[in-house]
Amino acid sequence: MSKWMLWMFLTLLTGSPLLSLGLVIVIIFVADRFTWRVLPSPMRMLKRFQRAGELAGTILTNPHERRARHELADIRVEQKRYAEAVDVLKPNLEAGDEDVDTLFLLGVAYLGAGDARRGELLLDEAAKLDAGYRQGAIELERGRFRLKRGEVKGAIEALERFCTLRLGTVEGRYLLARALSKAGRGADAKHMRRLAWNEYVAAPGFQRRRERRWAWLSRPSRPLTYAVLLALVLGAGSMVARQAGLFTPRSPYPGYNRYQGEHPGAAGMDEDVGEME
Repeated sequence: MSKWMLWMFLTLLTGSPLLSLGLVIVIIFVADRFTWRVLPSPMRMLKRFQRAGELAGTILTNPHERRARHELADIRVEQKRYAEAVDVLKPNLEAGDEDVDTLFLLGVAYLGAGDARRGELLLDEAAKLDAGYRQGAIELERGRFRLKRGEVKGAIEALERFCTLRLGTVEGRYLLARALSKAGRGADAKHMRRLAWNEYVAAPGFQRRRERRWAWLSRPSRPLTYAVLLALVLGAGSMVARQAGLFTPRSPYPGYNRYQGEHPGAAGMDEDVGEME
């Protein structure tokens, strides 16, 4: 609603719907960079895209370059292009790379590509090497994809372990609240959402920027309140601008009477022409 109001307001100012749409996109991204930082960074996305192209060229030239394969697979997983990540990273595993980083990344790629059996097996192997890898990242991905597949019980178990390993997590508590809600435990889910919001409020600034999305999903009334306030401000600004006459169309010909369809001096000009004849 707030984006629609902003688009309408800019359309009234500029007179161009397409230009206003472009301005809305720019304003939203710029405002997000300086305030909430919920949206992905366009510059980071561009750099990752360029880096992926460089890595693909390196692999094309040297198919045995394992480091390039691992980095490209990581980018593809971030882009949610899981099947491509599997194709890129699988040769590393076949060549003997059985470290926790490779097992974890390939396991996530398999889970995202829909092969739950292989994905879970690779995460099991990664957990044998380092159960607390990246503060419970293995359990987070288990819980996330189990919840996506509808395996609610397994998701709850994995996410509870993750919340134990990574204290203060907002994302983990939000996902756990979703799993509890799907299991029919509404009271527990509500309590977990409240804990997620409390963790967000108590977190330092850098962590709040990273976890803001999950905090707002835990308490959607907060962004809705901001949207309503923005709509009210835009509506008030539009009314003030109308009263000030900023939206009144101006004729390119001064003195043109748009109601009579003629210039006030037109009649006098006709009389002069008649006298000359």
